[in-house]
Amino acid sequence: MQEKERTRTFSWQDPLIALSESRKMSGMEYLGAVIRGELPMPPFMMSLGLDQITPQIGPGKVVFFLEAQEYHYNGIGSVHGGVISTLLDSAMACTVQSMLPAAVSFITLELKVTFLRAVKKDTGIVRAEGAMLSLGRTVASAEGHMLDTEGRLYAHATTTCLIQQPPSR
Repeated sequence: MQEKERTRTFSWQDPLIALSESRKMSGMEYLGAVIRGELPMPPFMMSLGLDQITPQIGPGKVVFFLEAQEYHYNGIGSVHGGVISTLLDSAMACTVQSMLPAAVSFITLELKVTFLRAVKKDTGIVRAEGAMLSLGRTVASAEGHMLDTEGRLYAHATTTCLIQQPPSR
């Protein structure tokens, strides 16, 4: 049986525009500018469909939403663990970013994800909530939870991030 092929397209803007501007803003200012559309969203967000529902941001807490689609599926008929990990990593990383002043950046050093339930198209919208655990001068840590609209936990995660101070002049 030959099934009809499905297609999906998306567009994005130059991600280096936002990177350049981000160095001039606090993390909260930058995240707000992206959500308001004043700066381009990172391209991976469009590729996964994370741009379909507006994220929620606040100092030390960020929430991303995902409505599972077939294009998120792995070979066993559920959302690929990499998509879930990406969503949790993004929520936790942006949580760290929300607490940083202008010119201070970060990178993820460690990411640990525990999967508890399969996410499928019929799961509905899931949310990945990031929350700060600790913020120091050189290291930050955050936790994340992926829940459905009924509050059922699908995955949880932790991250450790390296805080990069601007070079001294």
